[in-house]
Amino acid sequence: MSPESTGQNEHYLRVFWRGFRTWRGNRPFWAGLFTMVGGLPIAYFPYANMHLGNVTLAMSTTAGAGSLIIGILLITLGLTMWFHHIVRVFAGVAAILLALISIPVANIGGFLIGFLCALLGGALSISWAPGEPKPDPGPAGAAGEKSEGTGPGTQEPGPGFHGTVAVPQQPEQYDTTVEVDGGRHRAG
Repeated sequence: MSPESTGQNEHYLRVFWRGFRTWRGNRPFWAGLFTMVGGLPIAYFPYANMHLGNVTLAMSTTAGAGSLIIGILLITLGLTMWFHHIVRVFAGVAAILLALISIPVANIGGFLIGFLCALLGGALSISWAPGEPKPDPGPAGAAGEKSEGTGPGTQEPGPGFHGTVAVPQQPEQYDTTVEVDGGRHRAG
């Protein structure tokens, strides 16, 4: 192995971070995170007690079960956005609807903290789209290199050229004849 080889001597945290960034970039990560963070206060506040000195304030309401269900559903939708991102639009719409329902049901949507986070997460999930893959530069090398040639459609040679010739390509012509069996194979 040469000292210039990469990958073997990298620190495991750097490898983990690079893998995490790749994983995060292929799904609506922030949408899922905001949706899950929005579900936590919606589910927690109706069951919480606040202590002010010797006085205990119980914030529990009659809709405690409803707010617990809404909070758990929001957390589940956030995990769905992460691990099954194909249904991100459905999960986003459902997160927005649950956030709106949490206003009258769950202590003003978890005192507006859960409502706003779930609303933002749902909107981010709906608007997220997978990125386009980067084009491969091909065997010619870097994208900035020009090819050398003298025919029509070629560019003037410059420094750093390796004697390649650019050949203008014509679009392929497809065979449009119809076969006897309608283009189907004989097995079926």
